[in-house]
Amino acid sequence: MDFTLSVEEREVRDWVRTFVQRELVPREQEVLRRERAGQPGLTGDELTELQLKAKESGFWGVQTPEDFGGMGLSAVMTALLEAELGRTFVPFRFGGAADNILFHANEEQKERYLLPTISGERKSCFAITEPGAGSDAKAIRTSARKVGSDWVINGEKTFITGGNEADFTMVFAITDPEKGADGGVTCFLVDREMGWRSEYIDTMGEWGPAALVFEDVRVPESQILGELGGGFKLAMQWIGRGRYLLPARAIGSCERLLTMAIEHANTRETFGAPIAERQAIQWMIADSGVELEALRWLVLHAAWQVDQGLDSRHAQSIAKLYGGVKANEIVDRVLQIHGGMGYTRELPIERWYRELRLLRIYEGTDEIQRRTIARNLLKGHVKVGGVLG
Repeated sequence: MDFTLSVEEREVRDWVRTFVQRELVPREQEVLRRERAGQPGLTGDELTELQLKAKESGFWGVQTPEDFGGMGLSAVMTALLEAELGRTFVPFRFGGAADNILFHANEEQKERYLLPTISGERKSCFAITEPGAGSDAKAIRTSARKVGSDWVINGEKTFITGGNEADFTMVFAITDPEKGADGGVTCFLVDREMGWRSEYIDTMGEWGPAALVFEDVRVPESQILGELGGGFKLAMQWIGRGRYLLPARAIGSCERLLTMAIEHANTRETFGAPIAERQAIQWMIADSGVELEALRWLVLHAAWQVDQGLDSRHAQSIAKLYGGVKANEIVDRVLQIHGGMGYTRELPIERWYRELRLLRIYEGTDEIQRRTIARNLLKGHVKVGGVLG
């Protein structure tokens, strides 16, 4: 049992850490200023500029297969990379990526959608969530009705990440009401110019998702991604593509936050002594340190299972649940340690507070993760202590 990073893993981690410190952290104050003014933290041009800088060093398409011009990094290496990006709240992501289900596209669709998305010429969004179908994805009501050789789509999607910027969407609609999720849901590739519109949804964070509205949007048969009726399997493949990456990024956020708390505790004095000497503060620091390390190994173990070709869904649910709950507890403690200043917008703690709260909701709420974990244990799909065989 060896917990040492390989030379390659260490080099990847260290390069990303340097990139974050050199290119992203110096932008934090400007990002905060813009967000307070209701503007995007990074403009599209600035994001592209940063992505191209990273590309000069080979960081492009982190998990995109090498055959498509990407790096094809392992799950463990990608988790290490995400943790480093989490050290800042500057909304950066590496370029050269495409949704995993787009690789199911036929050759014509790959030319129109997959390859331009990887190159950065096109922007996509994944649209399954609806006002009445969040955690219960099988409850979607958006429909696609066959009219001649075309399909006519009607319905509304909500909380769609990237929906305001996307020029095409992968939308899931009921094509056979009798079968429903069991062979009656189909995924369509729908260009914005085909008639759907997006509406911005204001949230407590800086996420900025969209509602997508489809009113008699007509698309040809050629826009089906995968097979007719095979949409729900594609949707589950998208959702399960890398749940471990969400708590992975939270690792970096918590590392940065805990460092801030330690520095403040050692310099802030009350009643003639640093607050670091107060047991109440020491216990908050200790608990946060323990939980951070536990989260790190839960995430890396889930990623390792992915690399080994194992069924990692249970491990990913554990990492997602623990990461969401503990990241929120850690940022809350850090805010408390900073007292009144932590509650102000002079420091970025409240910014992280709002951002990390989302981790307990999107791509599987805490309650859904607990349901999954409990079901696996109660039905014997996994055994207590079975991680060691």
